[in-house]
Amino acid sequence: MFPLTARGVVALLCVALALRFFGYGAMDLMVFALGICALAILLSCLFSVVICGLILQRRIQREAGNESGRRAGNGKAFEAEFPNQTGFSLPPVGLLPLVRLQWSWQYPDGIDSRIRIAPDEFLEEEITPRLRCLSGHVTRRFEVSDVLGLCRYSWRARRERECYVLPRVNTLKNLPLLHSLTAEDGMPRQSGEPVGDRMEIRPYVAGDSVRDILWKNYARTGHLNVRQRERSVAHGKRILAYLLSGPGDEAAAAVARAALESGAFGDDWQFSADGTETPCDDLESSLRAVARSRSLKEPHAPGLERFLAAADQRGATHCIVFAAAGTISGLAGPKGLHSGAFHGRFSLVLATDGMEKPEQRPFWSGLFLRPAGRRREGGSGGSSEELLVLCRQLGPMVESIVLVDRATGTCYDDKLRKV
Repeated sequence: MFPLTARGVVALLCVALALRFFGYGAMDLMVFALGICALAILLSCLFSVVICGLILQRRIQREAGNESGRRAGNGKAFEAEFPNQTGFSLPPVGLLPLVRLQWSWQYPDGIDSRIRIAPDEFLEEEITPRLRCLSGHVTRRFEVSDVLGLCRYSWRARRERECYVLPRVNTLKNLPLLHSLTAEDGMPRQSGEPVGDRMEIRPYVAGDSVRDILWKNYARTGHLNVRQRERSVAHGKRILAYLLSGPGDEAAAAVARAALESGAFGDDWQFSADGTETPCDDLESSLRAVARSRSLKEPHAPGLERFLAAADQRGATHCIVFAAAGTISGLAGPKGLHSGAFHGRFSLVLATDGMEKPEQRPFWSGLFLRPAGRRREGGSGGSSEELLVLCRQLGPMVESIVLVDRATGTCYDDKLRKV
């Protein structure tokens, strides 16, 4: 019954039955006149929609070459959860009456489109992406219909145009410097190696070198004590950073973007993410890797080990992993963050979209009450107790953990103390 809608089919059946049994069967002239008028309206809507749809489809195909020159947003990075002007526009539908035009994005997914009327009466497109993405083409679904909803003519049009959407940073403005910590003479830290100054004094035990014995103290007190190097760490100059993708990773991607744009890695760093084959060492390619990390089709294969094997590990290096709480929980095994190609240590930056405690409601409240708020799409979160348990599980595997709340822009350590 194309291009009739369900409403159009029902209207056509009602008109046909009325004309069959009342218009012609009972010779009711009133029903006959009304049926003929309804049939004429239905046919006029049908021809108007089909003719206007064919004309617009040809016009869109003809103007595809001129669209790139008129589009202001081509090659521009869009911001997730914000309205963005794409520059795509169409002339108003004024050829036939009672006809309206609308379109939406089919690919990439997670993008809401809105049509606005410009001062010159052109129909301009405005999109609001909900999730980050990086795609080489865009597929739109155009639909021409009548105002009564009886007929519809639709088609899909693909444009070879880049769609580049970055995650929303929200209030993430000031991140702590994510320097890598390496075993060198610097700050005292129990997780470091004994390479600092000889400041630690303890009793002598079997196996200690006689060169470390404090002989003057032994002559004075008669006790054998040794002085050893303290365990210390220092800020490394080489940083490797990686973004793990997975369900609810929008907050982790936003934190990685904020760290890149704010220069939290220092001067010497390399970055990569799931879905990117080679390491990135500049801001533009790293931001594209962040956008590409959300898979539009099949999930990306884990690439952390491949990145560590391909990265430049000259000198003291340290790897910082960005992940959402739900993504990193699967790596809590004994080999989750260990790679044969990397002999350094790891630090974790966990991102969340809130640490509110789930509210206990009666089972019947969902039938009558609307939830007070919904979590941002693509985000992840949990209660502070759940995050604290996760930090305790991951603590022995890594050197340090930083928890970042995108909703408030607050940073916490592994004990959920503000940094």
